[in-house]
Formats: sequence, C-alpha cells, structure tokens
Amino acid sequence: MHRSRFNFYLALLLTGLLPAGCLSPESLKKRQPGAIAIHLEVAPDGTNLNEPVPIYRAQPVMVNVERTPFLTEINVSEAKVVDAIGGFAIRVQFDRQGTWLLEQRSVAYHGRRFAIFCKFGEHLKNERWLAAPVISRRIPDGVLVFTPDASRAEADDIVLGLNNIAREVEKKNKW
Repeated sequence: MHRSRFNFYLALLLTGLLPAGCLSPESLKKRQPGAIAIHLEVAPDGTNLNEPVPIYRAQPVMVNVERTPFLTEINVSEAKVVDAIGGFAIRVQFDRQGTWLLEQRSVAYHGRRFAIFCKFGEHLKNERWLAAPVISRRIPDGVLVFTPDASRAEADDIVLGLNNIAREVEKKNKW
C-alpha cells in the first residue's frame, strides 16, 4: 500500500480530531476515520511491486496484488451497508476520478480480482483484507459492491469511517 499518501491524509484527519478530547464517545464515533485501498490482482513477476495477500480469515486464499492501490478513501464519495441475498454487502460510490479509474480497470482487468484492504474502528485499530471480488463486467457508474469478511457491526464502522473521510475531503475541495 502506498503509505506516504495514506499517512498524510490520516495525519490530516487526526489533527482535526485532537481538539475533540473532551467530546463524548458518541460524538467521537461520528468523527472516526476509515481507510480503504483497492488493489488489482496481477501475475507475480518477482519484483517488489506486487505481493500475495490473504483474503478471508476462516480459509485464507492468497491473491497476488499490486502493492500500490489504484483507489483509496480519498476517491470515495459515499459508502453504505446494503442488504444482499443471505446477508449484507458494502456499496461504495466513488467520485468522478474514482469512477474513471474503476471503469478503466474493470475493462482492462476483466476476469481478475479487486483486492480490498480496509482500516477501521476507533483509532483505525482494525485492519485486514476484506474481499477479492472477480471483475465480471465493465463498471461505468463508479459503484463497487462487495461482501466483506466482516460482521455487520464492523461493516457499519467501515462505512461510518469512509463517509467521515468523504465529508472531510469534500470540505477541503470546496476551498
């Protein structure tokens, strides 16, 4: 994962949270950050540009991915937990740039997978690879829906954090 960009935005968000030391746990939760990184599945080529990662905790499947994500939380405009057959899914709507990138990659990498990494919860204490959906069609609308390796409460935390970051990015882009 490209840590310098992620750490910059995380530091920026956390600096905004420092004055909140006297707030209640509920109001702090409303400000908790979240991070997501969408990586592409690639063939191993012996370089340090890609690495195998474990997807799913119960029975891990190793998926070889590019180390650098092509989409991050900075590209998220909205996230939701939605009902799906047999449970729930996370629906992520990306901004204009994210929509273009998602469409390009879904066409160029048809039949491969997107590997989804996430940091969530209080102080981003939880982090793991959530899913690796197969790219089965062109995605022109900027919406990625996936079933996460997470409980419903964890999915709610992920979505809360992503929406908090999306609001912060939107505020900064208005200036």
